[in-house]
Amino acid sequence: MAAEMEAKGFEHMGLDGRLLRAVAELGWAVPTAIQARAIPLAMEGRDLLARARTGSGKTGAYGLPVLHKLLGIKEASPAVPQAVRALVLVPSAELARQVGQTLRRLAAFCARQLRVAELCGHSDLADQRPVLMEQPDIVVGTPGRVLAHVAGHSLALRPWLEVLVLDEADLLLSFGFGDDIRALLCHLPKIYQALLVSATLNPELEALQELVLHNPVHVLPPEPRLPGSSQLQQFQLCCATEEDKFLLLAALLKLRLLRGRALLFVGSLARAFRVKLFLEQFGIAACALNPQLPARSRCHVIAQFNRGLYDYIVATDEEGPAEPPRHRPRKGGTARKGDKKGDKKGQSPQCPQDPEFGVSRGIDFQNVAAVINFDVPSSVETYIHRVGRTARGDSPGTALTLALPDELEGLRRIEDTLAAENGQSMLQPYEFRMEEIETLRYRCRDAMRAVTKQAVREARLRELRQELLNSEKLKVYFEDNPRDLQALRHDRPLHPANVQPHLGHVPEYLVPPSLRGIADPNPKKRKGPRGAGARHGGKKPRGSGNPLQSFRFTRRGNKRGAKGTP
Repeated sequence: MAAEMEAKGFEHMGLDGRLLRAVAELGWAVPTAIQARAIPLAMEGRDLLARARTGSGKTGAYGLPVLHKLLGIKEASPAVPQAVRALVLVPSAELARQVGQTLRRLAAFCARQLRVAELCGHSDLADQRPVLMEQPDIVVGTPGRVLAHVAGHSLALRPWLEVLVLDEADLLLSFGFGDDIRALLCHLPKIYQALLVSATLNPELEALQELVLHNPVHVLPPEPRLPGSSQLQQFQLCCATEEDKFLLLAALLKLRLLRGRALLFVGSLARAFRVKLFLEQFGIAACALNPQLPARSRCHVIAQFNRGLYDYIVATDEEGPAEPPRHRPRKGGTARKGDKKGDKKGQSPQCPQDPEFGVSRGIDFQNVAAVINFDVPSSVETYIHRVGRTARGDSPGTALTLALPDELEGLRRIEDTLAAENGQSMLQPYEFRMEEIETLRYRCRDAMRAVTKQAVREARLRELRQELLNSEKLKVYFEDNPRDLQALRHDRPLHPANVQPHLGHVPEYLVPPSLRGIADPNPKKRKGPRGAGARHGGKKPRGSGNPLQSFRFTRRGNKRGAKGTP
């Protein structure tokens, strides 16, 4: 039945015509596996427990039946009072904004009938109250923020709530929102439809299922947690030293062997700034996504990346604030297995992370051609969530994981788990000869020497200072205390790292002979957004769809030349 529905299309599901117009406008030709199975069951009013990986179309899987149900209620009883009838709980402020945008696009042709509002940490509670006074039909938010509005009597969920959705339910628990969700359940009506969607189904979810779901239908599409090798190519490479890692990264990005936009994942915030400053030494524009900044600032960085102003974002998996041991952990501060102590993760107790922040999953990075795991993920789940940022929908993608000798054991566990799930090895070796890029090593060392611990510290301080100066929340304070503003502006100058201009230019003699037809280390300055299309004048680059160029050799050592597919 589901397979037949998937082949036929959305028009055979009985959805409201206005929703079908929006689906067509979005270019959704046929439903994905999760949509084909979940939408008909949700439209029957059943509670669902659905497993859906990142990029599988899960927002549409619950969004379309929710919108269809609310439209039906309004048309059946035109005099029904305006009220919040659907609540979508998500683990991060970024995901709340993303889900809200998707729901508004799906409701584009019934916008007068249905309104969507987001509640998350990028705005004050007081600023959000006027929006709630208008009684939006759908509220999307993090559990902590929704509970705060309920406690403040600016949001009423009883008796009109019809649907409760828990999106990324496993992350809701790992972020420490379990207590908030249980508290919210006390404010819901006795009867409502519940949809629980999660990328992974683990024992920790069982207690939540019993509280939220009533006689649920399990929707488990027969799909792996990551796309197949025809869509997502996954590579691994063992680097002998930390210097080799940085050397390879510099070669991939500076010689422009990596085409398109990329996400670089590292293990800590301090390391993210180190990689960013290292790339800046070579004239490579990159930004570090800082979980210590407010959601509005982070969303601005993501929007710049999506518009093509940056080609590379350096991100971490840090999902909650690191609290000193003497304090009770905040929401989202629960340590995961394998996490290291606060200072080793580059966090500062004086400036904790936003508890509504999460990078590896839940943020809508658009057109990501490749993911580079500069540090090996701590678990297979983290690996899947990182790599899930590319190869979304029908788009191709590439993932490359760099491992030091002491990281190989963790990488092997990830490889074995993926092989067991897919029946074959998914991580292929990324083969090339390091001696080909030895000419760049001395420049790599110069760049690494410039990026000291003090430089990293000052880069973080400069970003936080700039955030304080631009903060709307502090604007009134600074107006009343101009001396504090002047002191902040004229505080000692910060010098994150002394950029060495000569590193930004790579002479042709330093480019490996086998790559001179592919490498483009000194591109001409161009106006407008940067991206894969802009870089190649709007034409598709030569070679296969894999953005990661490599230079390989046969076992005998005979050169095979540059390849589009490693």
